[in-house]
Amino acid sequence: MTSIMTRLRTAAAKRAAYHQTVHEIANLPLDVALDLGIFREDAEKIAWKHVYGR
Repeated sequence: MTSIMTRLRTAAAKRAAYHQTVHEIANLPLDVALDLGIFREDAEKIAWKHVYGR
C-alpha cells in the first residue's frame, strides 16, 4: 500500500515531466519537428500520452 505522500510525490513528478515535455516539443525548431512528424500545436496531446499513457 502506498502512502499519500508517495502518491503526491509521484503526481508532482508526472506533472513536472508533462510540463517539461510540452515545453520541449513546443520549442522544437520547425524543421526538426517536421522531420519527426510532430506538429508543435500537438505538444500537449503528445506530452499527456507520453507521461500518463492515455
